Amino acid sequence: MSETSDAKLAVDIVAGMRAVFGKHRARAVHAKGIVVQGLFVPTDEACALSEAAVFNGQSLPITVRFSDSTGLPDIPDAADGADPRGMAVRFHGGPHHAIGGRDLDIVTHSFNGFPVATAQEFLELFRALVASGPDAAKPTALDKFLAAHPAAHAFFTTQKPLPASFATTAYFGVNAVTFNDGAGRRRHVRHRFVPQAGEHTLDTATRAALGPNYLREEIVQRLARGPAAFDWRVQIAGPGDRLDDPSTPWPEIRALVTVGTLWIERAAADQAVADRIMFGPAQLPPGIEVADPMLRIRDIAYPMSAQNR
Repeated sequence: MSETSDAKLAVDIVAGMRAVFGKHRARAVHAKGIVVQGLFVPTDEACALSEAAVFNGQSLPITVRFSDSTGLPDIPDAADGADPRGMAVRFHGGPHHAIGGRDLDIVTHSFNGFPVATAQEFLELFRALVASGPDAAKPTALDKFLAAHPAAHAFFTTQKPLPASFATTAYFGVNAVTFNDGAGRRRHVRHRFVPQAGEHTLDTATRAALGPNYLREEIVQRLARGPAAFDWRVQIAGPGDRLDDPSTPWPEIRALVTVGTLWIERAAADQAVADRIMFGPAQLPPGIEVADPMLRIRDIAYPMSAQNR
């Protein structure tokens, strides 16, 4: 696919998101969020997988954005459409830090998989959503799309129960990247952020009692008592695992290697300023490379979304 067609596809995807969620002055998706800050500490095992400077043994400052799904900036945290939750991380690489001027961004969500295999199918999904309003004839365009795309049907119907906290939710980087150890060995991986406090959810009976911003309020209160920790693990691809199909999870028997710990310490003091951050999931330092072509489309679409904030 050429750069021109990549750009056109990204434009159309962002336009489709805006058509579904409205033209809010916010992100096209995962519009509602909270920005927190802390440190990343790599493990000794990490540098054996990748020569990326983020793993050179020094701690790094990080900025993390937790979010609800959709492009609705005021969606209640307990709403049906607020899943999957998002966790985007920037590992800061200023001139005095380990990455030497290069940031690393990783974008994840709380469902192990993506609704579709390709960016083109993602556009078709949003076009189906646009065409399937309350007055649309049955079966709607969305009904037909979900019937033809089992992964999308699973994505919309098998989300996890309500999270007790952003800090007790696991997050998955569904797009594969390649780790290069600098000595000729390359391993294809997918990222995970796993809460050290364990995964905890709420039963449906509590939904009515939850405030519209319960997750934001909970994480602020939690961090006031002490840091929240996530293990950064990478799942290593095995024979036959698709690198270009994020809708298909890799088998759980694949090796998982912990490459570091994220210590989240505080909420950003000025959320309005902090929330201007724009993540670039395909802007990768030496030692980490794009494996899934969808990442390049996402990397074009994010700045387009940011222009409308």
